[in-house]
Amino acid sequence: MATTKSTSKNTNRTFFQKLKRFIWKSMLWFFGLSILSVVVFKWVPIPFTPLMVIRVIENKMDGKEAVFSHDWESLENISPNLQKAVIASEDGNFLKHSGFDFEAMQKAFKNNNKGKKLKGGSTISQQTAKNVFLWQGRSYIRKGLEAYFTVLIELIWGKERIMEVYLNSIEMGDGVYGAQAASKHWYSKDASNLSSREAAGIAAILPSPRKFKASNSSSYINRRKDKITRVMRHIGKLEY
Repeated sequence: MATTKSTSKNTNRTFFQKLKRFIWKSMLWFFGLSILSVVVFKWVPIPFTPLMVIRVIENKMDGKEAVFSHDWESLENISPNLQKAVIASEDGNFLKHSGFDFEAMQKAFKNNNKGKKLKGGSTISQQTAKNVFLWQGRSYIRKGLEAYFTVLIELIWGKERIMEVYLNSIEMGDGVYGAQAASKHWYSKDASNLSSREAAGIAAILPSPRKFKASNSSSYINRRKDKITRVMRHIGKLEY
């Protein structure tokens, strides 16, 4: 009997030792690969994002044509008007914070508790981390990973690269991704030639880009354009 108990303890000890080694190695691989991917994408254009793949699969499952438009452009070829518009619309403190706007997050938390329209308070950095490296959703695991990747891109990429990746990766219409594709789709022009009003139109639809139109807009989007345009006037020269 004593021998049986001893064998059982040894077996359990061996199992947990193997489990610990497996978890430790998995964590090392995750940190290594995640840091490597962030370093690589500091220089290499992001060809596609998880959301792009998900949208194609959704369309296929619904029997729809998989529409996909995505043209990478360097930041110097994207109008400063659009850069200012997304800052005015999505993240007013983008150039000041280190990835997280805790004041905005606190305000969003209070509004959500009051039963007002849910708003996440995510910064452009957080949205970029989510769009490029993660899936959509609101789980604590995803939010934790989002925070991790946000810290990485702030440290390794810097603001200018974050803005470049953001404007080349986010959904700006049904099957439309990035500034160049959106400019062509909504205004039949290059992203470098967007006016303030046109840039505000694209920024205005970002919360629901498949629901709203940047051109020939509804009264709701026109009001958002007006507000964004007013805020843009107070944003000086962009210095990343």
